[in-house]
Amino acid sequence: MSSDPFSRPTKDELRSILENIGKSDNHHGRAAERLELSVPAEIKTHRGNTISAMTREISRFGIGLLHKGVLMPGEVTVRMASESREFEYLVRIEWCRPCDNGMFLSGGRFLTRESNAKQI
Repeated sequence: MSSDPFSRPTKDELRSILENIGKSDNHHGRAAERLELSVPAEIKTHRGNTISAMTREISRFGIGLLHKGVLMPGEVTVRMASESREFEYLVRIEWCRPCDNGMFLSGGRFLTRESNAKQI
């Protein structure tokens, strides 16, 4: 990790932490199947701050993220890119907890709007 605690983590740093996070065998009573998804993302907070992140998992209803810095519960915009397109989702962060190396795990629920996944 970079020595500057406020610097953005590199994609390699984020992937390394994701690889070392243990998977839970607990059944969480989720209504939708979760799929592992590890792609770069950006989180834009309601204050306009942009946070680099990696996705952890995704379902029809929500998304799990890994990032540097705590996220307060509330509405954010999450942008993800594939090789050919970028997508933007409105997400309500429901929880955030610390993990290794000053990083945080968070989870949120997709919010509905006219076009929840806006192609950019």
